[in-house]
Amino acid sequence: MDRLKAMQTFVQIADQGSLTRAADALESSLPAVVRSLAALEAHLGVRLFHRTTRRISLTEEGRRYLESVREVLAAADAADRALTVDAAEPAGQLTVTAPVLFGHMYVAPAIVRFLQRYDRMRCSVLLHDRTVNLLEEGIDVGIRISPLEDSSLVAQQLGSIRRVVVASPAYLQQHGIPRHPRELLKANCVRIHPSAPVHFRENGRSFAVAAKGNLEFNHIAPVVEACAAGMGFGIFFSYQVQPFVAQGRLAIVLEDFELEPRPVSVIYPHARLLPARTRAFIEWMKKEFEGLHL
Repeated sequence: MDRLKAMQTFVQIADQGSLTRAADALESSLPAVVRSLAALEAHLGVRLFHRTTRRISLTEEGRRYLESVREVLAAADAADRALTVDAAEPAGQLTVTAPVLFGHMYVAPAIVRFLQRYDRMRCSVLLHDRTVNLLEEGIDVGIRISPLEDSSLVAQQLGSIRRVVVASPAYLQQHGIPRHPRELLKANCVRIHPSAPVHFRENGRSFAVAAKGNLEFNHIAPVVEACAAGMGFGIFFSYQVQPFVAQGRLAIVLEDFELEPRPVSVIYPHARLLPARTRAFIEWMKKEFEGLHL
């Protein structure tokens, strides 16, 4: 038995004072209305109406039940209206994760604009430089800089970024501009700890170079600053050094050997019916990052 539908039928019978008129109001058949009332009475274990061949009237139990049922149906209607309003004007809590520096530079400002547009929304932003499991950690949406490997998630690409080699103009003037990535083996490279070989591409094939140097940090910001100060070469995502390149403090080299750009995607769990707030956020980020190719 559909209890909500049975309640609606019960209210119509009470309001119309007739099974036949209730059936007409519900655009249903008389037998269907009779069955619905009988099922509801059987479920409750009480008779809701006195019925004769000429008239129908509420029992005492029916009058008390009618008052409660009207409250239930009103609450259900209010819940439906709230969701309808949210579909047009998203509201509620949203938890978002992103890489630390990219989140600071690009995601956070976009979220500020999102909240200024939708002031009924609340966002909690978690910045991590690790692969976050959205499902296990209860996160609604993530911004990720890498191809998606988890089939339980959906990814929509926002843009792309490159992996670049940079050095300060002063360092390049003193040591020369490298023509091949293997020349980095003879140069000083400022690295992020723990360091790993750097991959490049030549003639359609990838190869790795284990660059070395006399300085490394466990955070990207001081690595960028050290390179800008002339300590040597550095290997970064393009967004990490974009302001320094724009200011002329760093120059990109070895562009012909770069790997394919990495996708920047908004990711979220598979769901047939995403909440309005999640859909609104995804569409907002797609517009914010439209044409982002760093």
